[in-house]
Amino acid sequence: MTTAEEGERTVALVTLGCTRNEVDSEELAGRLRAGGWRLVDDAADADVAVVNTCGFVEQAKKDSIDTLLEAADLKEHGRTQAVVAVGCLAERYGQTLADELPDADAVLGFDSYADLSSTLRRILAGERVASHVPADRRRLLPLTPVARQAESVAVALPGHDSSADGVVRARLDGRPWAPLKIASGCDRRCSFCAIPSFRGAFVSRRPHDVIAEARWLGEQGVRELLLVSENSTSYGKDLGDLALLEKILPELCDLPGIERVRVSYLQPAEIRPGLLETMAGLEKVMPWYDLSFQHASPTVLRRMRRFGGTEDFLRLVEGIRTREPAAGIRTNVIVGFPGETEEDVLELERFLTAAELDVVGVFAYSDEDGTEAESLPGKIDQDVIEERHTRITDLVEELMAQRAEARIGEDVTVLVDEVDAETGESIGRAEHQGPDVDGVTILPAGTATPGQFVTARVVAAEGVDLRGVRP
Repeated sequence: MTTAEEGERTVALVTLGCTRNEVDSEELAGRLRAGGWRLVDDAADADVAVVNTCGFVEQAKKDSIDTLLEAADLKEHGRTQAVVAVGCLAERYGQTLADELPDADAVLGFDSYADLSSTLRRILAGERVASHVPADRRRLLPLTPVARQAESVAVALPGHDSSADGVVRARLDGRPWAPLKIASGCDRRCSFCAIPSFRGAFVSRRPHDVIAEARWLGEQGVRELLLVSENSTSYGKDLGDLALLEKILPELCDLPGIERVRVSYLQPAEIRPGLLETMAGLEKVMPWYDLSFQHASPTVLRRMRRFGGTEDFLRLVEGIRTREPAAGIRTNVIVGFPGETEEDVLELERFLTAAELDVVGVFAYSDEDGTEAESLPGKIDQDVIEERHTRITDLVEELMAQRAEARIGEDVTVLVDEVDAETGESIGRAEHQGPDVDGVTILPAGTATPGQFVTARVVAAEGVDLRGVRP
C-alpha cells in the first residue's frame, strides 16, 4: 500500500485477532480497491479507517475497543473523517457496541462486506448507516451440512468468494507467507466457545476456489501457505467428502511458487489416519501440527463438550512422531474451567510433561457471553484460576525450552520472513515453526533476505527461539 494523494478517496484497514481475520481484511481490501478506493497503510492518511475487530476473549475485545477509540481520535485532527468497525466484535455485539462507542461512525456485520465500498461512500456523504443487529448465524443455514451448499455461501463465508475477474483479495503486506481460508464457521458445540454463534455453521470453500486463490498467492510472491479455518479437519464434510483435505493438499503443493503448506487448527477427535499419512507423505506439507487439545482431563473435557484425554492424546502425538520424528506440535489449553479440580490440573501436567510439545498457549478461563460454560456450576475463584494459570505457564515455558534445546545440532531449512532493522539478523522459521504463534529461527546478519530459504544448523536455543548458522 501507499500514502494518500490529494483528491483520492482513501481507506486503511486495521486488523486485529487471528489469521482468519487477516484473510477477511485482504478480501475487503480487494473489494474496496475494485470499488475505486486507494489503500493506505496509516489510518491517519485515510478518509476512512476500517477496524477489523476480534471478539474471541475478553482481552481481544478490550484491544479492539481501544483501537477503535484511537482511530476515532484521528478525526479531531488530520484527514480521517470516519471510523468503521467490522469483524467479529462488530458481528457479535452490533448495536450494543455502537451505543458504547458513539465516536464510531458505523458498526457493520459480515453481511455488509459484499457492498462495503458503497456503504463507506454513504458514510462519507453524511448518511447515518444503521448498525448491525446480531443474530445467531448458525440459524442462517440448513442444519444438514450437505444441504448448506444449496444456500448462499456468502452467509457463512463473509466476503469470501471468487469473481469472474479473478480472486477477490489484495495483499496488505509483503510477507513471504499468507493465510488461505479453506472454510468458515464451526459445527462443534464446545461449551466455552461463542465463535459458532457469530461465525455461523461450518461451510467449506469449494476446492477450485481454494486452488485458484492459492495459485494467485503464488503469483504474488507467497512461498508458504497457511490453511486456516475454525476446524480444518471438517473440511469437505458438507461437500460429501471427508477426505477432501487429503485430496487438495497435493494440488496445492504442485502450484508454481508454493514451497510450503501448513494446516492449522486440527481437532484431535476428528483426525484420521489418512490425513496424517498424507501430511507426512508430502514433502511440501510442513511437519507442523496445530492440535486443539484444550485440556487433558477427560472429566474437564466432557464438561467442555469435547472428547479424548491424556492417553488418547499421547497416542496421537506418538503417531505423528512415528511418521515425522522432528515434527513440531503446538496446542492451547484452558485452566480454571468450571468444576476443574486439583486432580484435573495434575492430569494436565502429566500430559504436558509426557507429550513434550513444541509450543503451548495457556489461557485462564473467563466467562464468555452466551456460552453454556457461563452458566455451569463449580466456578473457580479468580485467585485460584490465576494461580493455576501461572503454574501451568511456568511448566510449559520450561518444557518448551527443553524441547527447543533438544533441537541443537539439527539441520533445518529456514524461510526468512524479515531482517531485523537494528541487528541486520535474518529472522525466519524452520519447518516445525508456524507463523506468528510459534518461535523463530535467527540467523547471522547478512545471511538472507525475506522470501529466501536457508539451510542452517541449530547452534543455540533462547526459550522457544532457535539460533542457526550455515553448516
